[in-house]
Amino acid sequence: MRVLGIDPGLRRTGWGVIVAEGNRLSHVAHGVIRTDQRQELAQRLHYLLGALSDLLGRFAPDEVAVEETLANQNPTSTLKLGMARGVALLAPAAAGLPVAQYLPMIVKKAVVGTGHADKAQVAMMVGRLLPGALAEADAADALAVAICHSHHRQTLSVWGVNKRPTQPPSLPSPAARERGAAVEASAKSPLSRAAGESGRGGLGRSRKVRVR
Repeated sequence: MRVLGIDPGLRRTGWGVIVAEGNRLSHVAHGVIRTDQRQELAQRLHYLLGALSDLLGRFAPDEVAVEETLANQNPTSTLKLGMARGVALLAPAAAGLPVAQYLPMIVKKAVVGTGHADKAQVAMMVGRLLPGALAEADAADALAVAICHSHHRQTLSVWGVNKRPTQPPSLPSPAARERGAAVEASAKSPLSRAAGESGRGGLGRSRKVRVR
């Protein structure tokens, strides 16, 4: 399975391609897409879409994994980052590819072993898991997203083989359903409620009579 990992950003979008064969991972390529800050926002997003589409056509991945973005203190930066992430989701979806999303803490946990690792630790572990991949910063993060996705896919495949399908609960027969409906209807009828109330009322108003 060939996986394209994407670390979205408006200024820099990291990408990395790996091949997963069971427990074995191999590095294919990585890089960073940079947009021109002098251009308008729409032009930068259009350029990012075209660059991602070119990557999909060049490396033909089977699946794509995109890192989810978290809100920061600057609302304008958060909005622009969300737009870039939308483009990163749109490009593979338009090509008919399955797209997965992972939070940064999940990616770090899968690659480094802790969800609070810094970028240097992520890059170091990516180099160990993918010999020959000398990636830094955004490209290393993108390769980490691809590694995380391959681990999750392998886990799901193991569960799919070993997990037995659960049997659905047995439904009552039509005759049993009709009997149950009849009993419920009789219990809700006015005569049944009146009889029950009179019976309870008679018992409640009963008094002992003293014989002289």
